[in-house]
Amino acid sequence: MEKYAWTAKIKEGTEKEYVKRHNEIWPEMVALLKESGIKNYTIWLNGTTLFGYYECEKGIDFATKTQANSPIVDKWNEYMKDILLMEMDPVTGAQPQLKKVFELE
Repeated sequence: MEKYAWTAKIKEGTEKEYVKRHNEIWPEMVALLKESGIKNYTIWLNGTTLFGYYECEKGIDFATKTQANSPIVDKWNEYMKDILLMEMDPVTGAQPQLKKVFELE
């Protein structure tokens, strides 16, 4: 199982709204993430910094391509753009993947 981690920022003062929107995540967005092979997806918030992690049972390439080609993701990104400050990878259309430097299993 491949692992994927990313970081982003949210606008100061939008922390509660960011959490609220994820507490109310759309069922179609959850379905798309599952269709993408994404498992064990977690997002942490520290101040205005986000750290996300998920595992890709069908591989990172499949997960990023499935999301990049989805109108649901486009709609979600539009919904979140007023509070989220995220750089997107121009090649994959996803959050830039962090480079893993250590792992303990």
